[in-house]
Amino acid sequence: MQVEVVEAKFRNGSHSYSFSPNGLKLKNEYYCIVDTEKGRDIVKISKEPYLIDAENLIEPLKNVVKLASEEELKLAEENYLKAEALFPEIKKMALQENLDMKIISVESNYNFSRLTVNFTAENRVDFRELVKKLADKYKVRIELRQIGPRDATRILGGLGVCGKVCCCHQGFGINDHVTIKMAKNQNLSLNPNNISGLCGKLLCCLAYENPYYSEVIKIMPKLNSTVVTPEGEGVVIYNDLLKKMVSVRISDEKESEIKDFTLEEIKFKDNFKDDRKNNKN
Repeated sequence: MQVEVVEAKFRNGSHSYSFSPNGLKLKNEYYCIVDTEKGRDIVKISKEPYLIDAENLIEPLKNVVKLASEEELKLAEENYLKAEALFPEIKKMALQENLDMKIISVESNYNFSRLTVNFTAENRVDFRELVKKLADKYKVRIELRQIGPRDATRILGGLGVCGKVCCCHQGFGINDHVTIKMAKNQNLSLNPNNISGLCGKLLCCLAYENPYYSEVIKIMPKLNSTVVTPEGEGVVIYNDLLKKMVSVRISDEKESEIKDFTLEEIKFKDNFKDDRKNNKN
């Protein structure tokens, strides 16, 4: 059986969540009020309604309640800014409790019935007393959420080693599983300083670019393998995966010379040609 779903993002969110459109005609960029486990909130439609097999649903769908009105959107923006303005005060209260934690951000839902305080910490933190004081002070439901360094960087942002705003802050790479093998595929130095982002974890862009490199590696010759070029046999010493160029050391009785060839200009030996054909198929 198939069910209709629509995807939407919360304010400042990078993940899309699935909801039941509940019979409403929804378009991309529409703002809606939805039911969640923590109460109602406003989301922005990121993918219009479509059908999906019911067995593929991870959990029961919550409903889109209605389209958000201009008045509700205005009120929500005021409450979001109100919550952000509480950051210095809540940070000070956490310091007064001598809690070993770093407050990253303060968020609210659209009607200011809940405050979410995101923080990082090396270990588990007993913040029960802080929650009690925050609830007494602001008269709303309080949620303290411990997040990892990657999520903290996503919220705070910053410039990556490339000089651009961090991928995760722009909503890219959030769902990608990044591995050291991806860096190896791209012939990158495995020095942690070169392949780590501001969060100290592997760069998100490694996963973004990995599909291209994974495919190109299958059709390139192996290093130190013997190939036949228009100028004779030689040994592969370097592969330029972006340009699909091969650097080959060609030797004769007197001297050796390194020359570059396109992938189409070389012929493979040592049964690698057959492996290459199989990979392409």
